[in-house]
This record gives sequence, structure tokens and C-alpha cells, in this order.
Amino acid sequence: MQNPSLRGATLVSLSTLVVVLVAVGASGQSPGGNPAARKVKNPVPATAASVSAGKVAFDTYCALCHGAEGKGNGPLAQPNAKPQDLTDAAWVYGSTDGEIFDLIGRGLVGPPVKMPAFKGTLSEKDLWNVVNFLRSLGPKSAAR
Repeated sequence: MQNPSLRGATLVSLSTLVVVLVAVGASGQSPGGNPAARKVKNPVPATAASVSAGKVAFDTYCALCHGAEGKGNGPLAQPNAKPQDLTDAAWVYGSTDGEIFDLIGRGLVGPPVKMPAFKGTLSEKDLWNVVNFLRSLGPKSAAR
């Protein structure tokens, strides 16, 4: 288990690009996004197959909180910590593909938010597929 006081972690992307992601406290993210993760480019093309695979993973791991349509209204959504509406343009913890990948991978824990980390549960490719699926839900003008 990684010590939360460490300021960096190494992530190897599918294209074998090594990027240093700066940890922010124990949560892995802070409002405004992660500047290091912002620079990470999505190595998985947003094909129909990728989006479809991302939807399968989303339906399995994310929809219980974020809802089937990504509106933040899933059956396990906590009323005092409403999950992010993934269909709008207001992405509090970063809106680039790299930031979304980083957030899903490391999760978000801090009052009142409790989103589990999916790195290790989902493969790196599946994490990128989820990013591609989320892009199919949200506004097309969002930063990539």
C-alpha cells in the first residue's frame, strides 16, 4: 500500500509512456484537477468497441452511484455526497482524459465524497475505455 504522504507515483500507460502523477493528500485529487495528470494523453482510441467496453465497466462498477445515465443519481448515491453528474460540463476534479483516468484509478476520499479507487480492479485499458465511454455522455466541447 502506498504511503499517502508520498508526493509522486509512477504510472505506465499502454503506450509505455511513464508519467509522474503528483498525489494530493490521501485522496489523489483535489478540486481544480491534477496538473500532472492533465498532461497525460489517452492511448486508447475512442472507437465504438472502446466506448462499448467502457459502458460495460461503467455499468458494473460506477452506475450504482453515478446512475445508469451518469447523472449522479444511482441507487447507492449518498444524499450528502451526491456523485458527479458525468453528463454536464462541470468536472470539479479535472476534465481532461488524463485527469479522469487518474481520478477513476485512485478514487476520491474526503468528506463528504467517497469514491473507491479502481486501479487494480479494472485493467489500465478498461480504465481508458471508461474514460472514452464518459466522453460519449458528456458535452463534446469538454477538454480532452
